Amino acid sequence: MPVRIPSPSSFRPKAGIDQSVLENNRELLADIGRRNILRGSLSLGALVMLTGCDVTNDSAVQSVLRRVSSFNDRFQEFMFRPNHLAPTYSEAEVVKPPRFNAYYDANDVAPVDGTTWKLELAGRITDKTPWNVQRFMQLPEQEWIIRHICVEGWDYIGQWSGVNLRTFLEMVGADLKAKYVAFKCADDYSGSIDMATALHAQTILATKYARQPITDPYGFPLRLRTATKLGFKNPKWITAIEVTNTYPGGYWEDRGFNWFAGI
Repeated sequence: MPVRIPSPSSFRPKAGIDQSVLENNRELLADIGRRNILRGSLSLGALVMLTGCDVTNDSAVQSVLRRVSSFNDRFQEFMFRPNHLAPTYSEAEVVKPPRFNAYYDANDVAPVDGTTWKLELAGRITDKTPWNVQRFMQLPEQEWIIRHICVEGWDYIGQWSGVNLRTFLEMVGADLKAKYVAFKCADDYSGSIDMATALHAQTILATKYARQPITDPYGFPLRLRTATKLGFKNPKWITAIEVTNTYPGGYWEDRGFNWFAGI
């Protein structure tokens, strides 16, 4: 089911309390609502029961919201089933072309030059030799027809092909017991996922959509495609992969979004 984001108006403070406290933290509130830990309206009275804090104190409110968001992440990670496959769909249901999603307009996409593109490897990886497009396209592919769910509430069914991420990590000698796999992109986007998700059977480094090479503005030549995460956890135009035990954050995660972001 699509994830529905509560509107800021659904977060109603008690009468007589300055609404600016919640307005200043609307991003965190919306994020918590997206992850379905707090449903419906959120009252300042509920914050008092949760924390005992002075709800007229903006830093105190932000602190509890971040704790709830952090709890949400930990709970999702605990519930994650590494061998459970997400639903798949028929070719007849595939949307063509895929829907563009980014924090900027499609007209602002700066195309990647495939003749000079390289995939850099870093961190807990034995073979850090960069990969070019030609070498990467020779890798064996798998295909998944899965649903893309955006944190904004929309979704579509897409047909993605590419190398299984676990296969690639094994090929380059990555430490599969490390905590995180992080991605840098040709724009200023970055992202990261937990190792369990990286090793999931439906997580691929996609190079094709509907069996055709991915074009711009959809992430040429390489993007992450995982069936178990929200859309913003699938970075496009990937230029570097790092395996690490140090929390790497990400573009939206550093701005208050939940890190695990499972579906």
